[in-house]
Amino acid sequence: MANQLTLPTLDNLRSSVTPDVDVQAVASRWFSAFAEAMQSKNIPAVIDLLVDDVFWRDMLALTWDFHTFQSTPSIKTFLTDQLPLFTLSSFKLKKDLVELQRPYPDIAWIQAFFDFETTVGIASGVFRLVPLADGSWKAHTVFTNLENLKGFPEENGPRRDHQPNHGKWAAKRAREIECVDEEPSVIVIGGGQSGLDVAARLKMLGMKTLVVEKNERIGDNWRKRYTALCLHDPVWYDHMPYLPFPASWPVYTPALKLADWLESYAHSMELDVWTSATVMSVIPGAKGKKWTVTVQRADGKERIFEVNHVVFALGFGSGMGRIPDIPGQDEFKGQILHSSKHNLATDHAGQKVVVVGACTSAHDICADYVENGVDVTMVQRSPSYIMSTKEGMPRLMSIFWEGGPPTDIADRVNASYPNSLLKLMHTRITKDIADADKCLLDGLRKRGFKLTLGDDDSGFLLMAWNKGGGYYLDVGASQMIIDGKIKLKSDGPISRFTQTGLLFEDGSTLDADVVVFATGYADARHSYRALLPESLHDKLYPIWGLDKEGELNTVWREVGGRAKDGELNGIWCMMGNLALCRFHSKHLALQIKSYEEGIFGTRYQ
Repeated sequence: MANQLTLPTLDNLRSSVTPDVDVQAVASRWFSAFAEAMQSKNIPAVIDLLVDDVFWRDMLALTWDFHTFQSTPSIKTFLTDQLPLFTLSSFKLKKDLVELQRPYPDIAWIQAFFDFETTVGIASGVFRLVPLADGSWKAHTVFTNLENLKGFPEENGPRRDHQPNHGKWAAKRAREIECVDEEPSVIVIGGGQSGLDVAARLKMLGMKTLVVEKNERIGDNWRKRYTALCLHDPVWYDHMPYLPFPASWPVYTPALKLADWLESYAHSMELDVWTSATVMSVIPGAKGKKWTVTVQRADGKERIFEVNHVVFALGFGSGMGRIPDIPGQDEFKGQILHSSKHNLATDHAGQKVVVVGACTSAHDICADYVENGVDVTMVQRSPSYIMSTKEGMPRLMSIFWEGGPPTDIADRVNASYPNSLLKLMHTRITKDIADADKCLLDGLRKRGFKLTLGDDDSGFLLMAWNKGGGYYLDVGASQMIIDGKIKLKSDGPISRFTQTGLLFEDGSTLDADVVVFATGYADARHSYRALLPESLHDKLYPIWGLDKEGELNTVWREVGGRAKDGELNGIWCMMGNLALCRFHSKHLALQIKSYEEGIFGTRYQ
């Protein structure tokens, strides 16, 4: 990756754009040359169409993996290695999706969509052309994405079941759910949005999939969390595959409402789900399949499945809260709990509560305590990124907003920005949001709240990608801190518990009857280690967090690395928020389907 990345501003390009530029003509000329060069495997001709500091992001289409290549030397190596392995054809520019965009006055690019085919796949792409000083236009970003597999279309639309069913549906579904007539090809562990999304994708590809959920009902992973929980992402961002939220759905979804939606989604999509069921172990298979999975039902009976694919869809640390190892916990006479175990603010009516943490869960829980008349103090240990949803969301989520493009278009636009480029863009957007939130942020500073603008002032994007936290998207709790309704202690580290509360390193104390740790979750690999043999534990790669290319480590792929004969092949990770799960569940399902059909290539390393 280049040492110093910059945005392709008109000043940097020493260029300008006239209002009468014919964007269709520019895009068509560039794309014709690009298609010809790619199909003929003329790598120098492809490189000649790119600016020197170009980004090329590929999701499965040309690498069978997730990669971001930055700069022409890196892309030349990638194309030299990969183009000989593919037969590319059927390049088509989507002329209705070509437009000149001006995200800022000093930035201009032509964005366009295209389709193409590989040896085994149907793919899509996005490119952005920037103007150069000599009047030509070259690509600053290229995105290529696997959409479908040739010969294996999804079983929906014109391929749905056309036969009438008179009185047999209920019995048929009961047999399907119990796997009476057909053993599953895939076991999905976890019935939250990630598990249901990938199960729906696999079902549409004709793969028998069983979801195993430990809770009594689908949606309990949201239903059993703290009552005040509400999504901070807007509804347009959160749609699920095949079944979007109705047009009357609120912008920000309450957790209990989402829980009921997940339950209805599983029923409407006819997903095979076992609730009150627990996966006891996942061990190497001995009967011709890769994995032996033991599942225990509520009655204690066990059933053993032999499958090639097991998808872990258990979220960050499978919901296992992380509590810092602070001395003296056994001396404290009050109650200690993690936010994942907190339910109602009224459970602690009349008590003094301390919430350790200053990110999303901490703010939500503190606000709930205030609204229910409970004395609460937030203990902030490190700076947090704060933005208001009012000012931030319309700027950050403009393509996922009322009047925005269709979700499938928005998803591909979103994915077409490599994270390193997004970081550069977000540095500007973060400043715009902070300027709009000036009164709010100044008020927090006055109260002693420690603020950050994120890595290199890029907001919460990289905080989310690297550690899944460190920020709060304000929906009201910040004003409660400013007004003193949520008390704040942010002047030093915690030294230890005392019998009556907390002692800080500066000698100050804080009395408490209840201490709630809103301090995040365990390593995502915890759930794998709990089920896999110990001999495989050190084979697990990091799951969340960004690699050197700016891609998430192993999410939406196998968790044992890129080796074709790896010991953890067939063990997959599905996790993320609703938007990530919607988009990437298709990628995971396509990988599994291609394995089963014998057409999966080699992951590019």
